Amino acid sequence: MVKIETGNCTRCNTCIRICPVKAIQTDASDGFPVINPSRCIGCGACILACDPRTIFYRSSLEDAKALLASGEKVLALLSPSISVEFEDVTDYRKFATMLRALGITYACELSFGVDVIAYKYQLLFSDFKGRYYITSTDPVIVSYVEKYHPNLISNLAPLVSPMIAGARIARHLYGPEIKVMYIGPDIAKKDEALLYDDDRKVDVAITFHELRSLFKHFSIDEANLEFSEFDPPLSYKGALYPLTNGIIQAADMDENLVTTSVLCIEGIKPMMETIQEFENNIKFIHRHVHITSGNSLAGPGFTKQSGRLFSEYLVIKYTNKRLQRFFRLEWYQQLQTYLELDYNRPYRNDDQRLPVPPEEKIAEILTMLEKKGSETVGCSECGYSSCREFAVDIGRGLASPELCISYAMKNSMSNMESIRQLNEKLAKTRRLLKETEEQSRLQKETSGRMSELTDAMLEKLRAGVVFVDNKLKIIKANATFSSILGEEAEEIYTVIPGLVNADLNKLIPPNFINLFSYVLNDNENIENRDINVGGNLLNVSIFPIVNGKIAGGIIRDMRAPEVQRAEVINRITDVIDRNLEMVQKIGFLLGEGATDIERMLNSIIEFYKEEKKKR
Repeated sequence: MVKIETGNCTRCNTCIRICPVKAIQTDASDGFPVINPSRCIGCGACILACDPRTIFYRSSLEDAKALLASGEKVLALLSPSISVEFEDVTDYRKFATMLRALGITYACELSFGVDVIAYKYQLLFSDFKGRYYITSTDPVIVSYVEKYHPNLISNLAPLVSPMIAGARIARHLYGPEIKVMYIGPDIAKKDEALLYDDDRKVDVAITFHELRSLFKHFSIDEANLEFSEFDPPLSYKGALYPLTNGIIQAADMDENLVTTSVLCIEGIKPMMETIQEFENNIKFIHRHVHITSGNSLAGPGFTKQSGRLFSEYLVIKYTNKRLQRFFRLEWYQQLQTYLELDYNRPYRNDDQRLPVPPEEKIAEILTMLEKKGSETVGCSECGYSSCREFAVDIGRGLASPELCISYAMKNSMSNMESIRQLNEKLAKTRRLLKETEEQSRLQKETSGRMSELTDAMLEKLRAGVVFVDNKLKIIKANATFSSILGEEAEEIYTVIPGLVNADLNKLIPPNFINLFSYVLNDNENIENRDINVGGNLLNVSIFPIVNGKIAGGIIRDMRAPEVQRAEVINRITDVIDRNLEMVQKIGFLLGEGATDIERMLNSIIEFYKEEKKKR
């Protein structure tokens, strides 16, 4: 019946606070309010309280247009509240003509239905057989009892509302095929109209706001129309129905406070309090209760909200004007005729009550809210009469702690402090990030220069140097290494400098490969191993750099047949000394910023030192 359009919603939670049955909760996903239709009683309090106007009732405007265009005979049941809404219409007889101009066949007042139901209540109360009743003229009250006080369903007066009675009377008078359109200020009538599918059926229920839209759509203005009377049956005091005790007045029931058997209550909060007390103390009260939600004078279906005293004045003024042409005998005969119709109705148990949380849970919530002792009385700003009642509904999942003003303020201050601290941390983090980025940039530049320098120095070495990974892919090799291996390797080197990612298996024979595999698997050095590769004698030293992952090798070409072994040894020693010196320089240049290549070169240095000690 009611929906929330979140486009302009400010998430102020006013609708949540104002809802008398807590049918509106905060959506955890986006923080917007959402209505639970199962719990809603159609009072429209949320619509009236919403300043951004983001809450709407279900529109019946298109249904009304379709009904008027259908060619069917349409009978309008008009609430006596028109006196409040249409004070700008100079004469009620003009209003009857305006309705006919819409295409309505019969323009009838709901007031006669009020007269009939009022006298039905008089009969019920005079022969109540010990049971005290709550009147059922207002669908808001009926829905509230069915959902939140189902134990009192048997105390709901078993009578239909004046609207439903008016529909049955209309079909009895004008034929069963007639279509009925109700026009009034209360949106709960829209759902009530869906309850019946027989001669009590109301085909469409529209509000005064929707009626004005129809007048505008069809360009209907009273200035262009003549007078005409409403169609029968005509009413007596049923036009007083919008007033708190209007239905009691309509049946001329006793209203003497000493002798009356009926108490009249109006308003949502008084309604809830009265029904609760009725349930608790009816055996002491000994009164029937007539309760209305107040929507007949200030419902969400009005286009404007007038002051209460002025609204009551307009209703009484309208009633007096109607009674100037009243014929009591004719009315009384019609009343007796239609009192014979069946106006009984059943009710359904639609229990929406939730169990009360354990006391431990309630105490925990009150502690969270920082409420204790006298503070649990409550300020009522959350929509609850006490903090305990509020805590109960939090435990039921019907309310959120943020509805508490003091809790929200404390949280807000805490959040502001947290945001301030977070902003300070973010600022510090930004400074550190900027410094880190600068350091990273400098290190990257230094690393680039070191890499270039390392490459240049490796190329100066007379020994072949190669570094491989655990898959025997070359990480880095110098030109000397490629020249030792032969022309094919030199050609690859010119295409791929450093033989990066070249497969060592395709460059050296298996006996040479086995040495690298051994070092990678066992993490042990191989020093000064002479091997024959393609007829050439090579002196090979291989050592682990990163255990199981990277190994380095130094390869020396021993080809020099005219050189004696001693001379070869001297040359090798000299080469070792010079290469060792160069490797040390490389290590010095790399310093603390050395990468995997630094570890490789340091391993070479250690290897040479060990070799020199041995000699």
